[in-house]
Amino acid sequence: MKIAVIGTGYVGLVTGTCLAETGNDVICVDINEAKVKQMQNGEVPIYEPGLDLLFHRNIEQERLTFTTNLADAVKESQIIFMALPTPPGGDGAADLSYILGAAKDISKLITEYKVIVNKSTVPVGTADKVKAVFAENTSIEVDVVSNPEFLREGVAVDDFMKPDRVVLGTKSEKAKKLMTELYGPYVRQGNPILFMDERSSELTKYAANSFLATKITFMNEVANLCELVGADVDAVRKGIGSDERIGKRFLFPGVGYGGSCFPKDVQALVKSSDDHAYDFQILKSVMEVNERQKTILVDKVLKYYKGDIKGKHFALWGLAFKPETDDIREAPALYIIDALVKNGATVTVFDPEAMGNVKNLIGDQVNYAKNQYEALEGADALLIATEWSVFRNPDFDKIDHILKNKVVFDGRNLYDLQKMIDLGYYYNSIGRKLID
Repeated sequence: MKIAVIGTGYVGLVTGTCLAETGNDVICVDINEAKVKQMQNGEVPIYEPGLDLLFHRNIEQERLTFTTNLADAVKESQIIFMALPTPPGGDGAADLSYILGAAKDISKLITEYKVIVNKSTVPVGTADKVKAVFAENTSIEVDVVSNPEFLREGVAVDDFMKPDRVVLGTKSEKAKKLMTELYGPYVRQGNPILFMDERSSELTKYAANSFLATKITFMNEVANLCELVGADVDAVRKGIGSDERIGKRFLFPGVGYGGSCFPKDVQALVKSSDDHAYDFQILKSVMEVNERQKTILVDKVLKYYKGDIKGKHFALWGLAFKPETDDIREAPALYIIDALVKNGATVTVFDPEAMGNVKNLIGDQVNYAKNQYEALEGADALLIATEWSVFRNPDFDKIDHILKNKVVFDGRNLYDLQKMIDLGYYYNSIGRKLID
């Protein structure tokens, strides 16, 4: 099939590359000339495990191309995906200007029937707005399909190639037939393609992410309570996770959720609810708790140092909001850094992939280490904000000789409590017994 993908951000690039992998001819469009040139030269602009292999293979086999020319892409394609940003505005509402602007541009270029697929995360009713743009600018028949993405950063390629489900919002039988043909190769093992109306499809995306954010936040609240009553959150997590009605995923406590999806989507669903005069109290509480949780590690640090960390120097392992990505959007590490610096401390950081993005964002507010052990030099304590595999089994003998004091504040519960006792560390984690 002939496909155009408008926007080569995280979702657009993964979508375009994976669609090419099943034999489709895909043209990816972006207005950023430098980025397009970079991709034409075979450079993957984001870090996502497994993407580079598919990216290079499909370029070499001439199924995946990149351009800034929207007109050519529209002309050559039967199905046009819009994978454009929908950043939150000041009031929390999703900004639809990129989506509606692209729809207007496309509407003026089409000369025959097209399927317009909205892959961006958008509020309920966006498909209707996109349809209205096309109706205003062209008499050519189009079908607008809502197709929310459920890609997890770090495993996005697997998620696209072997989806749990494909959600498609459309009432058009013509569009259903084309989209079933397009997604058929990805669901051969029997996972469903779920057709529904456009508004239900749009809400499904927000509801899914908001539920997962609620689950994470609930477990963080349980962890905080565990510390107060002397319970062990690891035991509690296993106890409730074995209940099949609850499940064991998204029950690991930590320093809050971040990234490009959960914060934005929860905020947008709350705003949409407010617009319809509905007080979504659970999600408002989720947002409040998560905001506090981002700096809970700093609260522990301040308590340990009796409220005064001026002149202290800390090592911070992990900057990305989760492992296997370089995404730092709403990453708890950024909030931790900000709080430490505001309290007069200095920080040296290390992350396997995200340091370039952090340096572009905050510059020289922190020091950047070449590896995790270099980050420990001269540090009074170690803080851990991201659960990268490389941090899970470090050389503690080496740490002992570099870190000034055997003090660790672990925001991801990476280490066994008894082991840290045996090693003689002050070890403060989330929702577990304090090791002193």
